[in-house]
Amino acid sequence: MSTTMECKSRIAKINGVALNKEDEHLTDDDLRQRACSELLRQAAIASGLLAAGNLPGVDGVLSEEASAAIEILLGKALVISEPEPEACRRHYLAHRATYTTGERVRARHILFAVTDGVDVTALRNRAETTLLDVRCHDENAVDTFAEAARTQSNCPSGANGGNLDWLIEADCAPEFAKEIFAHAEVGVLPRLVHSRFGLHVVEVLEREAGVAQPFEAVSSAIAMSLQRKAYVTALLQYLRNLSNLAHIEGVELEIGDAQSVA
Repeated sequence: MSTTMECKSRIAKINGVALNKEDEHLTDDDLRQRACSELLRQAAIASGLLAAGNLPGVDGVLSEEASAAIEILLGKALVISEPEPEACRRHYLAHRATYTTGERVRARHILFAVTDGVDVTALRNRAETTLLDVRCHDENAVDTFAEAARTQSNCPSGANGGNLDWLIEADCAPEFAKEIFAHAEVGVLPRLVHSRFGLHVVEVLEREAGVAQPFEAVSSAIAMSLQRKAYVTALLQYLRNLSNLAHIEGVELEIGDAQSVA
């Protein structure tokens, strides 16, 4: 989770250009985003694609001229070739379970919702304690999972023991579906599942396997995915190179993954 930076005592700068106002309160992620945008704006000026008099972004928003120049800059600097068919096929074979349709899962969950003002550390401790309790309960005793869902879950399903019935991937938030589908696990998952709604203790009761799609049906989607990943990798390397040459104050870029520039 991003931490909020107090900007009253810290003005971040890229080569002397301020990224924030003295009274602004920004998350570290927002400040890094502004830093990356400013690195690219300055690179566009250095490349002659943008007028030297172009002003930095106001409140993190670049001018239309700067955005257009950066697009041209990246088009020249990042040359991404289309993935070879052999690479696409290797990806398909390594991730075959991902390319299935019709998989269904019958599950139940206990939701610990993350809301404004909640103590996230205390919430996580409660969720982890509950996860341990339901994983270690005596199967011949009372249904501990259902009882915990009724007393602790912040989801309306808690009244029904956390039952979510049969789900397909489209029924779920993407980050929830990623943890539930394309796996073989049945029973209480040994980890908390994170989603935009909070922390979930999840029990998979049954699975129905999907039907694998042939390579020919998904090859175009695989090629686009691999090309997109290659673009992000090249962009991150380009930003790292720019940051190594820049004088940076008040912000740690830590350009290491797609989240830094998303």
